Amino acid sequence: MTVVRVDPASPDAAVLARAASVLRRGGLVAFPTETVYGLGANALDPAAVARIFAAKGRPSYNPLIVHVADGERARALASDWPEAAERLAAAFWPGPLTLVVPKHASVPDAATAGRPNVALRVPAHPVAHALLLAADLPIAAPSANRSTEISPSTAAHVAKSLGGRVDLILDGGPTRVGIESTVVSLLESIPMLLRPGTLSIDHLRAVVGDVRVPHVEPGADEARLSPGMMDRHYAPRARLSVVDAKALREAAARDVERGLRVGAIAFDAGAIEGAESVHLPRDPAGYAAGLYAALHALDDAGVDAIYVEAVPEDAAWAGVRDRLRRAAHAG
Repeated sequence: MTVVRVDPASPDAAVLARAASVLRRGGLVAFPTETVYGLGANALDPAAVARIFAAKGRPSYNPLIVHVADGERARALASDWPEAAERLAAAFWPGPLTLVVPKHASVPDAATAGRPNVALRVPAHPVAHALLLAADLPIAAPSANRSTEISPSTAAHVAKSLGGRVDLILDGGPTRVGIESTVVSLLESIPMLLRPGTLSIDHLRAVVGDVRVPHVEPGADEARLSPGMMDRHYAPRARLSVVDAKALREAAARDVERGLRVGAIAFDAGAIEGAESVHLPRDPAGYAAGLYAALHALDDAGVDAIYVEAVPEDAAWAGVRDRLRRAAHAG
C-alpha cells in the first residue's frame, strides 16, 4: 500500500499518471471524491471490478457506482438516456448525485450485480475529475472501506480499513460532503429515490417534478438497484443506538455505571459525563460532513456503545437519517 498526498487545488500530473497506470493494468486506486473516498478500478474490466469486491468483502449482489468525467461519457455508458436524466445531470453534475439508467453492452455485469442497468456519477472533486481524465476510463468506485463498515472521509480511514488490499491511495485531504451521493433510478417513467443524500428529494422535485420513494426493501440476497441499500451499512464496531437527547444522557450514564466505555454524538456542546463526546452542528450539511469522522474517532477510542442524538425528521436530514438507521441495524 502506497499513500501519496495530492493537492486538490493543483493535482500533480505525475502522480495522476501513476494512478492512471495502476488503473489501466487492473489495479485498485483509492481517491477522494466530494462525498467519501472511493475504491477505484477500471469499470470495463471484469477482473479489475472483481478485485474491488474481494478487497471490500462486498457481496456480489451489491452493484457499484461508475464514475465518469462528464455527461457525454455518462451517456456513452447508457443504452437509454431519459429526459429526466438530462435535466438532473444539467442541474447537479458534477456533484453528489448518481443516476441509475439502462446500461450499454460495454458495461460488464460484474459492475451492476448482473442487472441490466448502471449507476453513473460525475464527481465534483478536482482530484477525482483529474484522475478520470488522466486514466481516460470509467472508474467503478464504491466507498474505500470493508463492506458494511464506516465509510472513509480521509485517506487515513482508507488505510485503516483496507491496508494492503489497495495498490495506491491518493490523499486529497478530508472530503467536503461527507456522506455518499443521492441515488435516483430513471428506469421507470417516474424517477425513484433509491438512496437519500445531501441533495434532498425537494431538490430533485424542483427539477423533474414527481419523485417516488420505494416502500419495500429488497430481499436478503436480491440484487440491489443501487449501492447503499444493504440493511446494515456505514456501521462502527460498537453497538450504535439513535435516541433523543434525554434518553442519550440516561443511557450513557447507565452504561458508564456498568463499566462500559461509551461514545456519544450530540448537538449541544458540553461533556456527557463519563462518555467520549463528539458534538456535531445542527445544520444537515455540516452534520453530514462530520458524521463519519466522528464515528471513526469513537471506534478508535475503543468504545463499547455509541449513542447518537436523533436528528430532525425533515427532508434535508434524510441522508443523515438513512446512514444512522443502517449503522444502527443489528443484522
